[in-house]
Amino acid sequence: MSKKAPGANVIAQNKKARHIYELSDNHEAGISLTGSEVKSLRAGHVNFRDSYVDFRNGEAFLVGLHIAPYDNAGYAQHDPDRDRKLLLHAHEIENLARSVEQKGYTVVPTKLYFARGKVKVDIAVGRGKKLHDQREDLKRRAEDRDTQRELARF
Repeated sequence: MSKKAPGANVIAQNKKARHIYELSDNHEAGISLTGSEVKSLRAGHVNFRDSYVDFRNGEAFLVGLHIAPYDNAGYAQHDPDRDRKLLLHAHEIENLARSVEQKGYTVVPTKLYFARGKVKVDIAVGRGKKLHDQREDLKRRAEDRDTQRELARF
């Protein structure tokens, strides 16, 4: 029996979120989906652009996540841009909602993956970076790459 490589069940990652936000306080949440949405996710047809978590009536919803329609769904097509309910404990929702009330903070999805046959979404609290902070991060990463490249020569 062969073991899967770590991270082999990752559907998609939101790499842009790490560029735009300083992320902290990660949580794993379940997500309420229809059958055609799961099949579309297995095919990798998902887009994180402009998605975030919204809190309404003590519940958490993932807004702006685009899951493309599944071609073979027939008459039971899903709405690609609908709000999807996140499955979290009540105390987790309260803590996240409290952190979002602070100015400049939001909750964004960072990763979609399968865990034990269920679709999970990794969400994190993020504080928006200023443009100069984003540029500094890019410079720092470029310098780190250069130093690693130089060290690899020896």
